[in-house]
Amino acid sequence: MSGLFSRPPRPRLRALLDVMGFELWEADGERAQVVHHAVEQAKKLTSAAEARLVNAVGRTMASRLAENPDELAERWAHPRWLVERWTGEFGPDVTSKLLEWNQTPAAVTLRWRDRTSGPPDFLRPAAWPAFYSVEPGHWDQIRELAERGAVYLQDPSTRLAPEMLRPGPGEMILDACAAPGGKSLLIADALAEGPSGKLVAIDTPGPRLDRLKANLAKAPSGVNVALLPADLLTVNAVFFRKCNLPESYDAVLLDAPCSNTGVMRHRVDVKWRLQPDDFARHAAQQFKLLRAAARWVRPGGRLVYSTCSIETEENESVIRRFFAAAPEWKLSEHRLAYPWIDGHDGAGVFLLTRGTK
Repeated sequence: MSGLFSRPPRPRLRALLDVMGFELWEADGERAQVVHHAVEQAKKLTSAAEARLVNAVGRTMASRLAENPDELAERWAHPRWLVERWTGEFGPDVTSKLLEWNQTPAAVTLRWRDRTSGPPDFLRPAAWPAFYSVEPGHWDQIRELAERGAVYLQDPSTRLAPEMLRPGPGEMILDACAAPGGKSLLIADALAEGPSGKLVAIDTPGPRLDRLKANLAKAPSGVNVALLPADLLTVNAVFFRKCNLPESYDAVLLDAPCSNTGVMRHRVDVKWRLQPDDFARHAAQQFKLLRAAARWVRPGGRLVYSTCSIETEENESVIRRFFAAAPEWKLSEHRLAYPWIDGHDGAGVFLLTRGTK
């Protein structure tokens, strides 16, 4: 209703206009009836003059919605600079789908982990193996299942990086930026399917480390897990030796800090917190982290680089810069997940393989 009033309407009138605005937004070709109903309610609740105002505002809003205006930033409550960036990257139609996705309440999903029993009937299977949708009304049961480790609440996009890493029987795996631990736990579950492997999870000291510790405490008993507070950019071989840990690994996961543009549906603050120069800053840090993570991959080993960003600057561009600096590596596989296509959070995932020489 921006720009439709010279002064703020009275609270009662404002409440009626808010309800009308919501109903107009949700209406599918029935907007004239919505306006008529709002006008009739205004006659009962306010005055004839304000009823005429409701009619004028309602018709204007209905006209704007019917025209599907190009002003996507105002329509979907996103910063103008971010909408312009995405429009240049994806085009207006795709950008509109992304903005609508971001403004739609996120579904709650979980991954079933219990190997001894199947999920209860109140969990509805999702489109991805082992993932289920959580319907309202069963939170006490979900809490109990989560506390004993039978389920882990996470978005299906989080499966992509561990699946591409493909942890094998008896392998030594390093999760280089492990907190809060959802992907680490998925790796541990995969290692439990064969001869015991080892998972080393590191992350910088801080509050997130407590959550990582709590999550890894639920790892399968047959998997050897080591959790270490460490900064990937400064850790060295001496550190691993002192901790009695390997200095090279079959596979390394780097789930790098990023802009979070793929997860705005879950993190509604992100779009207002981001600034235009944040993308270049993140990309610079991601490149440094990727170079640091690559040091610990054995010859012939694997490295998965992943973000929860949908930005080329943080995904493909970082990989191209890495290859320019490290020609012994090659890209074996990659996946770009987009919410408007995949139906879950966005992500960039790249499987890199190190040469044997």
